[in-house]
Amino acid sequence: MRVGVMVGSDKERSRSDRLAGLIDDATRAESAGFHSFWMPQVPGYLDAMTALTVLGQATTRIELATAVVPIQTRHPMIMAQQALTTQVACGGRFTLGIGPSHHWIVTGQLGLPYDRPAQLVSDYLEILQAAFAGVGSVHAENESYRVHSTIDVTDAHEMPVLLAALGPRMLRIAGERTAGTILWMADERAIQDHVVPRIVAAAAGGPEPRIVAGVPVALCANREAEKARGYASEVLGHADFSPNYVRLLEHGDARDVGDTMAAGDEAAILGRLRRYQQAGVTDLAARIVPLGDDVSARARSRRRTQEFLASIIPEL
Repeated sequence: MRVGVMVGSDKERSRSDRLAGLIDDATRAESAGFHSFWMPQVPGYLDAMTALTVLGQATTRIELATAVVPIQTRHPMIMAQQALTTQVACGGRFTLGIGPSHHWIVTGQLGLPYDRPAQLVSDYLEILQAAFAGVGSVHAENESYRVHSTIDVTDAHEMPVLLAALGPRMLRIAGERTAGTILWMADERAIQDHVVPRIVAAAAGGPEPRIVAGVPVALCANREAEKARGYASEVLGHADFSPNYVRLLEHGDARDVGDTMAAGDEAAILGRLRRYQQAGVTDLAARIVPLGDDVSARARSRRRTQEFLASIIPEL
């Protein structure tokens, strides 16, 4: 299992320090031996692909990936243009993670329709992958888009795409038409019984799909693990915000994001991460949840957790 770090919006740093801090996070992750660095498109925060373009110039080895960018906010041709530009800046180390987001963001915050998201994803991928096929003309029409345009960014790098897929139809699309899926709020049973069989069947005859699991992690005393899980559910967003997550949780034992967390001492964390690996996860995107009553304590907690994760990479 490849081990990476997933970041989020950083409220501990001042706005003027956030980009510089992100560069520091990525270079530290690379130096520590992590395989990948995942950044979501958080509403109102730093733009993920712009930030990863900068990180591509500051790093040399680590995979840089979005987890994920909503498709409704960018026309697929504009997404392709930006993604390919990011790929050039990252020297071929960029992976584009996309998804249909959630109604409370797309409609509630942006005022855009959230109708038939799986159909929109299918139509979007048709245009996006036509644009990624190479330099030249792009002619494609479907239910959602009519494109007669050109792409002329680079012919030096392939452009891998991962899809945030939670339900059966989305998992089928991910298996048939992308390199894999990016998961959040999926525990071991949901991954093993729901995700893996569907995406592997859909990918039959092609490359093995990547199954990227976003998992909160906190190194702490075992007696503090339950408190850490509750804290993770508070700071990372409750599942009941999104029917998509509620339906996914029905396939497993977790009831909120904190229940998917690897928390406790070294043995407890390693044991849970091995269970994710055994469930079929190919890539871990560890979302470190720092614990403590003040900024200094949380910084020490983050550092301890990341150092431990780096130390167990050879064991996973």
